[in-house]
Amino acid sequence: MLISSSIISIVKNKYLIAISAFTVIVLFFDHNNLFEQIDRKQELKELQAKKQYYQDEIEKTKKELADLSNNPAAIEKYAREHYQMKRDNEDVFMVENTNDSLKK
Repeated sequence: MLISSSIISIVKNKYLIAISAFTVIVLFFDHNNLFEQIDRKQELKELQAKKQYYQDEIEKTKKELADLSNNPAAIEKYAREHYQMKRDNEDVFMVENTNDSLKK
């Protein structure tokens, strides 16, 4: 009987009820609930990874641009690789990778 009366007095405590209600509202029903916070942290990590990737790509492109601005051999290499250009006295043979078609 003593145990049940102490449990009832704890349950009837208005501060405990208020704290419990506040906790439930904040964790589950609020606009910034626990699940939204977890989703936002995951999205933030993904966006930071994308940001790092694009910053690395920008650095690579800047280095390539600087190299193309100063080095005639780099310009020739770029033209050969991207535009299939050639010199007058040479032939260019294009070889396709057939491994992709064999995998299917």
